[in-house]
Amino acid sequence: MLSFSYVARNLKTGEKIEAQIEAESEAAAARLLGERDLAPLEIKLLKDPGASDGIFNRVPPKQKVIFSRQLSTLVNAGLPLVQSLNTVRGQTPNKALKYIISKIVSDVEAGSSLSAAMARHPKVFGEVYTSLVAAGEASGTLDVSLTRLADQEEKDAEMISKVRGALVYPLIVVMVLLGVVTFLLTSVLPQVQSLYAGLPGVKLPLVTQVLLAVAHFILHFWWLIFLVIGGGGLAALRFVRTPGGQQFIDELKMKAWGIGPLFMKVYMARFSRTSATLVASGVPLIQMLNTTAKSIGNVHIEAAINRATEQVRGGKSLSAALSGDDHFLELVPNMIHIGEQSGALDSMLAKLADYYEKEVDNQIRSISTVIEPVLMITVGIIALIVVAAVLLPIYTLAGKNFIHP
Repeated sequence: MLSFSYVARNLKTGEKIEAQIEAESEAAAARLLGERDLAPLEIKLLKDPGASDGIFNRVPPKQKVIFSRQLSTLVNAGLPLVQSLNTVRGQTPNKALKYIISKIVSDVEAGSSLSAAMARHPKVFGEVYTSLVAAGEASGTLDVSLTRLADQEEKDAEMISKVRGALVYPLIVVMVLLGVVTFLLTSVLPQVQSLYAGLPGVKLPLVTQVLLAVAHFILHFWWLIFLVIGGGGLAALRFVRTPGGQQFIDELKMKAWGIGPLFMKVYMARFSRTSATLVASGVPLIQMLNTTAKSIGNVHIEAAINRATEQVRGGKSLSAALSGDDHFLELVPNMIHIGEQSGALDSMLAKLADYYEKEVDNQIRSISTVIEPVLMITVGIIALIVVAAVLLPIYTLAGKNFIHP
């Protein structure tokens, strides 16, 4: 049951009433008020306290996939749209998504199309999603469009997860290594210094002196380290949110050594998969390009697609518009050209997406193969330096005689 606030007029007394009521939908709330001899002037759905926009109440991709598949199955079975949405809402464990579905049900009952109702929640249902739903509504294949959406989101989420896993692993190793080294510098090395401080004629080795200076700085100026890291992180975050910062980061992703080819293949896979899904659903080419451009996640490739869109609008083929653009790998316009000639553009784009998704997998495996030995060598070198800083003073003492008979 949902909670609604309402303003109504009593048909018998003419009194204006403001109160709350629980019902399955806005239409059901209006019927209940009518049964009570109340003429509704305004009915509003009260926001579910569990449907806040906080980080713990967002809709994860997996929930969107389940929602799409369930709604597709119910629509395909012939159930009315509102009944299908209410059924899915009852089976959804995520409170934020449950609330959004309730809003969509209210909008649909008021005469809105499903795509327009979903478009009012852009943080959950992006432009690609609403465009595919609109195409399915127009062609009478809403269930097919929802199934394609679920397939695409599953593949996109899986690819992003693999990329994040490849990049997060070395970051975790580096953070653990920094923690261990910091502990050794601040706990073990100062004991070495105090042990040999009272011995005459003993000079600590250079590596030990350098690490002791680092340890001294960490112990006495730790607040400055946190201040620099926090200030630098905040400044970097603000910079990234500016147009210039976003352009810099997106350019770095495409051209950075090691990860540049990986991100390029991710972008090509995303472009191909989204385009294939939209074309297969009957979305016009210009609209498909406009929608795909906003889903890529890179401002430079988005600009390249927008340039190609203008050329297509002027009469060029899509393959010719993309050909020679440095922001697209050469295979993309070549495969699109074959699809245009054969009249199977959606099929060719789907094959292109499959190819680049496999290439992303291979690239991730290659990066992991290189990263592991590099990390092992780095850890070994750092461990050697720390051990040398601890043991070299012992060897220095071994060469001197402090015990007199």
